[in-house]
Amino acid sequence: MSPSLDTVFSALADPTRREILRMLLEDDMAVTDVAEPFEMSLAAISKHLVILTRAGLISQEKRGRVKWCKLEPGGMRAASVWMQGFGQFEPVNLDAFERFLEREFAEGGDGAE
Repeated sequence: MSPSLDTVFSALADPTRREILRMLLEDDMAVTDVAEPFEMSLAAISKHLVILTRAGLISQEKRGRVKWCKLEPGGMRAASVWMQGFGQFEPVNLDAFERFLEREFAEGGDGAE
């Protein structure tokens, strides 16, 4: 069963989680690398990653002793389809989404809570 729209939109509502998604657009990342730019504990970042995973927006995989995070672009499909129902939204374009996240983060989202 796929996550509910509420779960996806709730995950996207947080600026730290949006920045994590932006970072993962580049490539898979180890959890410690995801945590590095944020001024919060590894435990706090791990909680954000759990929320993103439950929303189906990322997946996590253990490789050896390192846990890796990977963007799951299909996780936004249901939200994209829902927004298209209003007739004024295009399907989610990951390049455009990355630009949106960069603007959002630059306009005052500092990643801290």
